[in-house]
Amino acid sequence: MRCRRLLLLSSALSALLLAVLSRSDGAVLRPDPGSPAAGVSGPGAGEGSLGPRRRLFVSGEVASTFLKRRSKRSTRAELAAENRQRLSADERRKEYHEEQLNEWENYVEDEQDEQYERNREKVESWRQWHYDGLYPSYQYNRHVY
Repeated sequence: MRCRRLLLLSSALSALLLAVLSRSDGAVLRPDPGSPAAGVSGPGAGEGSLGPRRRLFVSGEVASTFLKRRSKRSTRAELAAENRQRLSADERRKEYHEEQLNEWENYVEDEQDEQYERNREKVESWRQWHYDGLYPSYQYNRHVY
């Protein structure tokens, strides 16, 4: 029962609101005071007799010519804009890949340096352990030229 009352009340309020708004001018553009259409208002005043709402809309011929002119866009400018976007995307992609490659090269270089250092330390410790009192050790000087 409450739902029916609420529905009836909301529909009555919306009908009242629509009735009031249909009589108002709403968001109609007012003509400039200096324009010839500014003084035209009231009954029997030509185009102005239809009210200010009629002046907001244009005729079909004017609209069709506007749309015809608007549809003739410059394909050259559009192609140039698309190419600029494509080139900028390619440039960003290139910079990204160069940055990734640079980071990878730095990582590989660090790893190789660490591996070289570990290997050098192992060889050094092996030489110290196997040192027989002769310097440099005999094993590494067998081939004297």
